[in-house]
Amino acid sequence: MIRLFYTCLIGALTLAPAHAQQTPPPAALTLELNALQASDTACRVSFLATNGLDGTIDRAAVEVAFFTTDGAIDRIVTLDFKGLTQGKTKVLQFELADLPCTGIGRLLINDIAACEGQAIAATACLAGLVTTSRPDITFGI
Repeated sequence: MIRLFYTCLIGALTLAPAHAQQTPPPAALTLELNALQASDTACRVSFLATNGLDGTIDRAAVEVAFFTTDGAIDRIVTLDFKGLTQGKTKVLQFELADLPCTGIGRLLINDIAACEGQAIAATACLAGLVTTSRPDITFGI
């Protein structure tokens, strides 16, 4: 009887939830290049920004290099993402004049021009940056 008790006890202890041993995902600022939409004189570039960092970002600005389809740099612009609430996803759209959408071959995060917030280190946005792209355009660091 005691042997059965110890067998059940050991079995119960080894069935502890697996999630208790998992580590949480690292804090990240995720930027998704979501869409490029042509207009008469500009290209509208749409991003999804998700603040998975450990606090609210009061202001984030990202310096982005736009490359042509043949690999030449077309322009470098600073895009102001403004404030990003912790844990929230935000849609941002930027109109880039005199830039045909079909001529964009690659976007490169050249630098983080601003990463400001009370609980956010100035280096947190770049250190935790994750990029993805929905269109068939390379987007990264």
